[in-house]
Amino acid sequence: MKTMRLFPLELRRLLQSRLTWLIMALTVLSPVLGLVLYKPATSTTMLSMYLANPAIAGGAAGAILFGLLAIFELDRARRSRVDILTDAVVSPLTTALTRLLALLTAAVLTAGLTMLVWLPISAGLIGSVFTGVNFLLAYLLLMGLALPLGILAAAAAYQFTRRADLSIVLFIAFCALSLTVWSAEWQLCWLNPCVWALSDDFSNFRVFRSVAWMRLTWLAALAGVWTVSYLCIRQYGKGIFGSLARSVRRIYRPAVALALLACSGTAYAAQPFIDNSNPDLTVMSFYEIPYAEGVTFLSRSAQVFPDTDAGTVTGRASYQFQNTSGQEQSISFGINPGYTISNVQANGTDVPFTVSDYQEYNEALLEVTIPAEEEVELTMEYSGFPQESMPTMQGGKELSSEYLCLENSALSPRVMNVMPGEAGYPTTIEITLPASMIAIPFSSSEAEVISENADGTRTWRYEANSAGGILYAGDYICEQIEAGGMTIEFYYGRKHQAVMAEAGAVDAVKAVVDYCTEHYGKLSYGTGDTLKLIQSRVAGGGYAVDGASLLDEADFTAANLGDVQKGGGAGEVMIHELVHQWWGLGNMFDTVDSTSPWSAEGLTVYTTYRIVKELYGEDYAREHYVDQWQQAVDDYYLNYYVRHPEYLEMLPENEQLAISNSLSQVRQYNEMPLKILKAEQLVGGEEAMDQILHDLFNRELDPMYPYLTYQEFLDACHLTEEDLNLG
Repeated sequence: MKTMRLFPLELRRLLQSRLTWLIMALTVLSPVLGLVLYKPATSTTMLSMYLANPAIAGGAAGAILFGLLAIFELDRARRSRVDILTDAVVSPLTTALTRLLALLTAAVLTAGLTMLVWLPISAGLIGSVFTGVNFLLAYLLLMGLALPLGILAAAAAYQFTRRADLSIVLFIAFCALSLTVWSAEWQLCWLNPCVWALSDDFSNFRVFRSVAWMRLTWLAALAGVWTVSYLCIRQYGKGIFGSLARSVRRIYRPAVALALLACSGTAYAAQPFIDNSNPDLTVMSFYEIPYAEGVTFLSRSAQVFPDTDAGTVTGRASYQFQNTSGQEQSISFGINPGYTISNVQANGTDVPFTVSDYQEYNEALLEVTIPAEEEVELTMEYSGFPQESMPTMQGGKELSSEYLCLENSALSPRVMNVMPGEAGYPTTIEITLPASMIAIPFSSSEAEVISENADGTRTWRYEANSAGGILYAGDYICEQIEAGGMTIEFYYGRKHQAVMAEAGAVDAVKAVVDYCTEHYGKLSYGTGDTLKLIQSRVAGGGYAVDGASLLDEADFTAANLGDVQKGGGAGEVMIHELVHQWWGLGNMFDTVDSTSPWSAEGLTVYTTYRIVKELYGEDYAREHYVDQWQQAVDDYYLNYYVRHPEYLEMLPENEQLAISNSLSQVRQYNEMPLKILKAEQLVGGEEAMDQILHDLFNRELDPMYPYLTYQEFLDACHLTEEDLNLG
């Protein structure tokens, strides 16, 4: 009760301090660091650059500032040498608790003020894809919860040591651990959450759930540590151990500390987001499992029910096998490590099954014993929260009413050791989704609605032929475009409609597909009649299969569409990104040598220039492409570190990396297109170069090394590297 009476007085005293207002003002301003200096979210989405980075930077800076304020306030009486008097009037335990509550209240007020200041700034910077939900969650979780963590850590350090200087050293070291050694450990980086990207067009609940779990785990841990330090507060002239012995007489105090620490440890160990897959990606033991003798695959079906509010999946899968071995056989399945398997039956009878602790490539091994009967129908139920394998790139398993991606064993258990029957792996999938979502199989299959349900959902069905399979679903807009002798089904997020309209997305798709098909040939993964182009949630890249290709949303953000290296305007950058379907996906490039100018970008920029030249004329193309390439290359060769590479090696590693990346981009986006343009002149003009690129695009691939190399390009042109020197 005394604490509650003293709290308003302590809060008023705290808020009358100029230092407090200075700390609050600096914290409010600190998100600007995420715009200019500290950018842990590396994606180019608008929310990554203008929401995640400012919020994370503000949280890190604010936590450090409030931690230092906490030490200063706790040391006030000792520094003024009145601690003996104040301790005689009010118990030091009561004083510590009261000051903690006042500091936490000031942190809450600061977080609220920061959100008020940055709301219009963020909305202006982010543009049409800004939403209040993303802003609120980002500033509450990425920044707001960092402030009490800083206060608890600093206050605990002071209460243990009773020395301001030592407390500051310990606190700064603890912060430095999070920013350096622990920065890639998503559960340990308490100060700077491991967030690499936020999606503009779709939801981010998976990432926010992960950050919330980490923050609350640390909140319980540091509250527990603070409680232990609270028991060590010096009283009655005793030292740390004497004070501890006296404080633990009230049993509820150590009980609270133990409960908080136990909750934190349990939360750390039981986190549901990341699996325990073997980090050695060269190991592929699941593919070495021998095929079940005499067993062939007849068909598979699955009914899948995502819970878009909880982010979980439940489903029922059925498998038809033919077992001609006359013996029981063990069938192996890959399942997502976050799923629980139940009700496994063969021909209506329960059969034994095991799930191994070993995990590989985001799968755990499920083994089921089927009977010796010739015809076997195996059924099972599965449910859970799908886990991911890459803690530093979380978000791929986003599952909400705006977006989901269920890949292979996350869609239904994947058969691994059964030979296909005459029909291959015929599969029927049914999935029930909110009415606002469109189901898009990542293949040539087409999903259709088979029922409209009373609860506002729709059930989709599609057929495929594979042991696994990938399904995308979301709040998509679909544009059907006739180009290159195909029907292009172009799916992009509804939130991105204004950006796509401004960039002339439909015209860009048509221009690219018509031009590249005519000059280089059809994409090998198109069906010949249709091709799906699907904009995914930010994923770090795209890929393709027969009938479908993925476009990473980061390639089509407002910031990326304004990149002058890729084109003279948003529509031309859209063309650039679509050309990557030919140079990048249709033909892959080895990116091991980061110093080489040869990459997918060179041919993509050159092809974009050719398309723009055809659309807008030679003068426009020369002004916005060739002249800019030449200017960038001229500046490149005047660069101090290019002329004196020995000095670049003397810089800190992070500075070297930043400069090298910048120089590498100039070589790939500007020098290489100029070299290709020179090669075009040397081989006899545009028609001759088109024939060379057509032949390279349609060459027979070496499955052991399917990359298009610089040497292959030079050989096709009958040129040497020296022939293409720009000097």
